[in-house]
Amino acid sequence: MAIETSVDQLRLKFPNEKRMLFKDLSVSFNKGEKVLLLGPSGCGKSTLLQALSGLIPSTIEVPIKYNEIQVPKSWGFVFQDPDSQFCMPFVDEEIAFVLENLQVPRSEMKGKISELLNIVGLDLEDIHTEIQTLSGGMKQRLAIASVLALNPDVLFLDEPTALIDERGTNQIWNTVKEVSKDKTVIIVEHKIDQILDFVDRVIVFDPFGEVIADGNVQHVFSTFKEMLHQYGIWYPGVWERHMLNEKGKAPKWEPNAIEQTTLTLGHFKGYRKKEVMVSFDQAHVSAGEWIAVIGENGAGKSTLLLSLMQLLKTNGNYCIDDKPIKGIKNLQNKAYFVFQNPEYQFVTNTVYDELAFALNHQKAEPEYINEKVTELLIAFGLHDKKNHHPYHLSLGQKRRLSVATAFIQNPKILLLDEPTFGQDSQNTFRLLNFLKKEQQKGTIIIMVTHDFNIVNHFATCVWEVRNKIVKEKVLTRNEDVLCRNY
Repeated sequence: MAIETSVDQLRLKFPNEKRMLFKDLSVSFNKGEKVLLLGPSGCGKSTLLQALSGLIPSTIEVPIKYNEIQVPKSWGFVFQDPDSQFCMPFVDEEIAFVLENLQVPRSEMKGKISELLNIVGLDLEDIHTEIQTLSGGMKQRLAIASVLALNPDVLFLDEPTALIDERGTNQIWNTVKEVSKDKTVIIVEHKIDQILDFVDRVIVFDPFGEVIADGNVQHVFSTFKEMLHQYGIWYPGVWERHMLNEKGKAPKWEPNAIEQTTLTLGHFKGYRKKEVMVSFDQAHVSAGEWIAVIGENGAGKSTLLLSLMQLLKTNGNYCIDDKPIKGIKNLQNKAYFVFQNPEYQFVTNTVYDELAFALNHQKAEPEYINEKVTELLIAFGLHDKKNHHPYHLSLGQKRRLSVATAFIQNPKILLLDEPTFGQDSQNTFRLLNFLKKEQQKGTIIIMVTHDFNIVNHFATCVWEVRNKIVKEKVLTRNEDVLCRNY
């Protein structure tokens, strides 16, 4: 069978890294093959895609050596971060840019653009919409549409559905399966359930970029399950195993009469440019609640968190500890917000300084700062990255850093926008255990998520956002049985 893309004896080293990534890695992919790359966060999966496509070193300057590399003639690349994909300001212009390069006649463009947007489920009233106004999931759909417009022989897909809701994820993968029957598809993905029936082959990497397994789906997941578990790599049944191991470990939240944070909303609305983007009739949140915010892409989930953090204009009743929000001068002392895009959060030039920033601002003792920062660096698997610039981390590492900053200030309310996307199982469960401890202290957690495992196993309540309207859905549990009425 003809080889579509390959590399022989690949060696690669990022600046400021002590160790080499991919020491003499040799791997090849056959024409028409569908391959899933698995491994812990930061092991080099995304980097391998960039090397195989030629983005490294032609566009991304990284020292690289190999005996031989075969880059496909026709390829398309969907990046982890959709914002890094776009070169035009408007949705229709982004796809038109691709079509122009393919010399598609102008008379055919509007119909082709609408067809591609329909294929990926990006439903817009006006296709001439500013890309920056789209939600993260909607941006991912647009990025996929622009790549499908190329009709390439090889698809490099780097977590293409990380920010897309469950229904949309199924739709995207069904589309990819349909349009890529004769194409080579190389996938980096943590959400593996929807693609195990699609891929022919699974390649597994350890944390140092070494191949530890390479074979068909059944062989890899049956033969190497314990190794996958050891390295924190997603595999079928890992959630069940984790919850069984954690059963009975965590004490329940017991209200403390001294201090109980509460949050109340009444006829609450959040605005963008005078337009109501999210509204909530009423809610009362008690200390120790874990609220999962769910809904389709573009429904208003992120807007809700931005509104609660007063980063958007709001009106209506909004109180924390019975005090109106307009009367709270330093909301950041009570609430902490973790953005969906971690880069929006970074304000310093090193990972260490990013974590130390708030404590330095509070003029804490240097010994305490070092102790607290070191504790979090180790806990979030970032200790060996402490001198790196935050922008030089992998997306999963950036996400962990942005979330780790939340634990520096001990806020009473945590607002988290998709905190687990792009994470391996080990770091996902580590983060959730951290949040569980915060919940036990009485911290209110309000988390946007598309992961229904988190909803099922951790949430005490669900806020469902549909068409910019938030409805509260109560979760009831009876021992191991979860009743989900939404």
